[in-house]
Amino acid sequence: MSSTSGTRSSTNGLAVAGLVCGVVGIFIANLILGPLAIIFGAVGLKRPGGTGMAKAAIILGIVDIVLFFVVMLAFSSGGGFSWRIGG
Repeated sequence: MSSTSGTRSSTNGLAVAGLVCGVVGIFIANLILGPLAIIFGAVGLKRPGGTGMAKAAIILGIVDIVLFFVVMLAFSSGGGFSWRIGG
């Protein structure tokens, strides 16, 4: 006899994939994983279950793309970062 009931909680796989792409994209390959997170999140919003994760994936995808452009702007102005210690 099983102690679980007949109801089953369904998780939206595309919302989870978008969330993972968004989180990983903050650290590496944000120009590739950011748009993927947005696409997976948008498709995940249309499916039942996981709408919160899908919205978070879209937001993280946008953050990934913005972060990419901020880092590129920082590296392109002035030839990169320079660490000067002691004047």
